[in-house]
Amino acid sequence: MSNRIYNILFHTHTVSGLVISVALYVIFFAGSISFFRDDIIAWERGQSIAPDTQMEADYNQVLDTLAARYGALYGRNINIRQPHQERNIVVSMEPSKDSLASDLAKQSVFTYIDTNTYEEANYFSSYTLGEFIYRLHFFAQIPYPYGYLLSGFVAFFFLFAIVTGVVVHWKKIISNFYIFRPAAKLKTIWTDAHTALGLIGLPFQFVFAVTGAVLIIGTTIMLGPASSLIYKNDNEHMFRELMDQPEPLTFENDSIGFTGDMNDLIHQATSHWTNANLSRVVIQNYGDPAMRIIIEGKPQTTDAFLGLGRVTLDRSGQVVSVTEAQSINYVVGADQTMRSLHFGNYGGYGLRIIYFIFGIVSCFVILSGVLIWVRARDKKSTEPWKRKANEWVGSIFMAVSLTMYPAMALIFSAVKLFKDPADPTPQVMIYKVFFITWLILSVVFSIRKSNFITTKYSLLLGSLLGFCIPVVNGLVTGDWFWQTMQNNQTQIFVVDAFWLITSVITLLIFLKIKEPKNDIKKGEKSTDNANN
Repeated sequence: MSNRIYNILFHTHTVSGLVISVALYVIFFAGSISFFRDDIIAWERGQSIAPDTQMEADYNQVLDTLAARYGALYGRNINIRQPHQERNIVVSMEPSKDSLASDLAKQSVFTYIDTNTYEEANYFSSYTLGEFIYRLHFFAQIPYPYGYLLSGFVAFFFLFAIVTGVVVHWKKIISNFYIFRPAAKLKTIWTDAHTALGLIGLPFQFVFAVTGAVLIIGTTIMLGPASSLIYKNDNEHMFRELMDQPEPLTFENDSIGFTGDMNDLIHQATSHWTNANLSRVVIQNYGDPAMRIIIEGKPQTTDAFLGLGRVTLDRSGQVVSVTEAQSINYVVGADQTMRSLHFGNYGGYGLRIIYFIFGIVSCFVILSGVLIWVRARDKKSTEPWKRKANEWVGSIFMAVSLTMYPAMALIFSAVKLFKDPADPTPQVMIYKVFFITWLILSVVFSIRKSNFITTKYSLLLGSLLGFCIPVVNGLVTGDWFWQTMQNNQTQIFVVDAFWLITSVITLLIFLKIKEPKNDIKKGEKSTDNANN
């Protein structure tokens, strides 16, 4: 490789990494915690469910509840699913095709139903901290589609930074992996750590860059230009093709009703599979001779990585078609592969812990990359105003990034102490506490301009607030972590244990951190410790 090409790739790697650094840090930090999204939701609501118990409900009562609330179900297409491991199921209903239907029955419906109490809630009233953290990792709080596109393009440029980084370091990537010089100056330590941890996390980061870009940019494009150009804005047709959903039969407009037992039909359908979990129930043309009941199941992760079984029944309960749970087509398989690799939902807690660790390692790689850049420009030959500007860049980046930890720890206790179950817009409280805390801490540490102080006291503050989380949960709900473990409330226990372990680790790091000595060469003026 010529020097010119090497320099181009080196500077491209540096610039692309710097431009996306803060956004990428937020994505990885929030994304790492959102691997435990379902556990956080269960912890917040005090509703822990056992693994592989999704979609357990009385579906006759579900349909009765919907009919009582939204009018006759005749002529509707009904979709019932449970995308996450929680008690709520998601129900969406299309308007009735019956020309004589009531105004209420001609309205679309999207609602959540608790499978224990059969109480309903809309998306906003059931908004949780787990949902907030999950959506934060792709900037959904920014108005659509700008937040989605921002996170998608950050993932794309992150992929670009990975590729250029590998090319630039290719010749020495193996030898440098084994080099660590803790007694050297700070820039050398950060460089060694950046190289070693970057190489360790390379496969993980590559997978996340690819899957993140495809899922976010691909979804946004399909809902925008592709929907209008290819499907003529017929989103129903588009989703039916992309999700391999069978086309409904022609509605006959003959209200003969439906008297079957939905629970028996679901049991009959799932008996065709072994080691598979019910994932969705679709009812087309409810109560019409053209009625179809489609029951889908996914194989357990111990049996298959991909799969989507489907049993189709007619109105009388006769089986129309059956596919095995391990069967899959290309479109659904590609979508499941991307989602499984990105969310780490093809394994148990061990896999999610590994994903979390690699996510935090990626955060450190981002931090060390920016600090290397700042330190490399702190030279006597650099103009004073440029040195000061670089100093500000480093201070602001470190403050914004590291103060996410205490802000995140605080919001967990806040939702237990201040969230009102009757509040129709709980996300407002979550937004205020998290973003205002994050903003105040970022401004304070940025003004202080000491990366050492920012790092040390962000870890201390986050640790202290983290220790408070299981205590607050125990005081408010009575679910002390030693009791939840004994009561097999695994999801609640996992969240409390997560914060206890994380807080202990970060507190130990806080106690071990020492203010670095000035390692500027003799004859050069020392800069503020903000660069350390």
